Amino acid sequence: MLEGATIVFDLDGTLVDTAPDLTNALNYALKLQGHRPVEAARVREAVGRGAPAMIYEALGFGIGMEEILGDFLVHYEANIAAESRPFPGAVALLDRLKARGARLAVCTNKRVRLANLLLETLEIHHHFAAIAGRDTFEMSKPHPGHLLGAIAASGGDPARAVMVGDSAVDIQAAQGAGIPSILVSFGYSPPPPEGPRPSATIDGFPALEAEAEILLKRLTDRDRTLS
Repeated sequence: MLEGATIVFDLDGTLVDTAPDLTNALNYALKLQGHRPVEAARVREAVGRGAPAMIYEALGFGIGMEEILGDFLVHYEANIAAESRPFPGAVALLDRLKARGARLAVCTNKRVRLANLLLETLEIHHHFAAIAGRDTFEMSKPHPGHLLGAIAASGGDPARAVMVGDSAVDIQAAQGAGIPSILVSFGYSPPPPEGPRPSATIDGFPALEAEAEILLKRLTDRDRTLS
């Protein structure tokens, strides 16, 4: 069932635990501009919406954001994988999915240059047929065009695709694109109970293959019914 399917992953908080390096870079930039440091929990809550949103969340206002963003990016790029590591089971999962004929892609609100640098530094870049960042297209998550663009860039078919993420923006992008979604419960910012509902939830990567197969079978059965 996974042969020829496209599995799209969010990056921060889904594939890779990047919060330590993001927090360190943000606090470095805040200190330079005379602001107090923030706790990692606040960074985790905002990271899915991209660096500007993360900085706005830390400050509570937009004044001085451009200077802080510039300092943040310089520090973060120089230390992009000082402490960041793939979540447990992530690399083994990518190996298994590829061995079973799945096409893999990344759809992240991280800038694409930084996404590529992170994946290359962690030596997992080669698993992905496409990596789409917040600046790859004219739109970014939760806009469904970001996800659909990532699938197209990988050579995949939206009718045989699943989105894997940790936040409301991932689930919203999938819903807008008409694609099933899998929420990782160990991520940074799971949707609140009243928020968008994923198609499935997993507590660890060993469960992903089975859930993806169930969702892909539903898509196949639906298409047969409609044809």
